Parts: sequence; structure tokens; C-alpha cells
Amino acid sequence: MNTTQSKDGTTLAYDVYGNGPALIFITGATCFRSFEPVLYDAQIFAEQFTVYNYDRRGRGDSGNTLPYAIERELEDIEAMIDAAGGTAYLYGHSSGAILALEATLKLGEKVNKLVMYDPSYANNEVDQNEFNELSQRLYKLLDSGKNDEAISLFLEGIGIPKEVVAGMQQSPQWATMAALAPTLVYDITLASDLPPIERACRLTTPALIIVGEDSPASLHEVASQLREAIPDAQYSQLTGQDHMANPEVLLPVLSGILLNQ
Repeated sequence: MNTTQSKDGTTLAYDVYGNGPALIFITGATCFRSFEPVLYDAQIFAEQFTVYNYDRRGRGDSGNTLPYAIERELEDIEAMIDAAGGTAYLYGHSSGAILALEATLKLGEKVNKLVMYDPSYANNEVDQNEFNELSQRLYKLLDSGKNDEAISLFLEGIGIPKEVVAGMQQSPQWATMAALAPTLVYDITLASDLPPIERACRLTTPALIIVGEDSPASLHEVASQLREAIPDAQYSQLTGQDHMANPEVLLPVLSGILLNQ
């Protein structure tokens, strides 16, 4: 395990895999760097990249300096880029894709290229209102200490099929996920906004937007909005993939775009 410090003094834990250009892996809700799907993704990506797989604040071995603000997570990403040598590719999944976009808008030339998979913004005001209603239910569960129920409600609320959630509940890592339930508040903060179309129009960093063919329709709409807004954005739909894409299918798309100079 490696560590670095963010601007506010928060310790960030990370592992490094592979060789090649630096890729910062920014995970979504309830994920942490040793979570089996995340670890598998990182190890597959390491076939082409030097992957920096870190615990977002409040997760795993990273600290959790309060109060939370999106700006602190952007400072965390900058700290990870600095640990990687000062510049890097960013790959963000779900709410991590939101952070990746916001970090790229803020950090400019420190980000060589940006890849977003299923960025999980609300796609319209109706979706935003529904998400806010879901958020209120989540807050009540979290305030009552019902972490398992909160995690399940969140996953189903973002379109993960109930049978998939049931399978996750049988995983030995479910208890760790449940312990991270309070950090859902962070992801709710990120995903309660509409796509930042006006700011995205000013992005100059090369960007790739990927969506799973079987991902929820709302995420397809978000991807379309960002595709139209970001100048010269590239777009890819992964056939047969959902919100949790097979990294062996994803890697050729990543390497084809990121390593093509």
C-alpha cells in the first residue's frame, strides 16, 4: 500500500499496477480499491497502463476529513496525479466519472485525456426530482444506522437489477460495502446535478464518453448530452455491457483512444 496526502491533509491510500502511461482510476459509489470488481478492473487495465487504484476519501484505508465538499475530492485527484508524476489519464466510472470530468475542467494540462464510463448525472429535471426523493429515503435509513438497506436501496435506485444486488449481498465483501454506506452521501451530492453542459462546452482536453449498451436509459441520455456539449468528444457504446462493464471488453476501447497519439 502507498499513501499520499491531499491538500487538506487527508491521507489517500493507493496501489499501483502495471507499466505504461499513468491512469488514475476513479471509482463510483460503494467501491474501494480492494473490492473484487475494482481490483479486477485495475489488474486488467494494468496490461496497458500504470494504474493508480486509490481509495476515495472515507473508504478503505483513506482518511475522511470533514466537512465533505466536492472540491476536496478534486484536490484528492490532483494529489493522485502528482503522485503519478504530474500528469495522467483519468478514467472515471459512474459518480467517479463525474469527478473525472470536474477534475479535468479544473486541472487543465495535468490531465492528458479523460475517459468517462456511464457518468451518473441526473438526465433531466424529472429524473433529478426522483433522485432527490430517493436521497431523502437514503438519508433516513443512514440516520437510523440501516446501512444494508441503504446500500440496497441506492443500488436498485440507480438501475442495478434486484437479482444482481441479491448476488452482491452474498459476497464476503458486502459487509465492507455496508460499512461504507455513509459515503453514499458524497455520491448523492455528485449525482444530484444535471450535466454541466455550459462548462463542458469549454473543455479542451481530449475526452471519450463510454456507455454500456444495457446501462439504464437515463445514463444513455446523459452520455448523449455530454457528447454534444464537449468539443470533439469521442463516443463508444459497449455492446452487451451494462453499468458494470467487463474490463476485458473495455480495455481495447481505452487503449485504442488513450494510446493513439
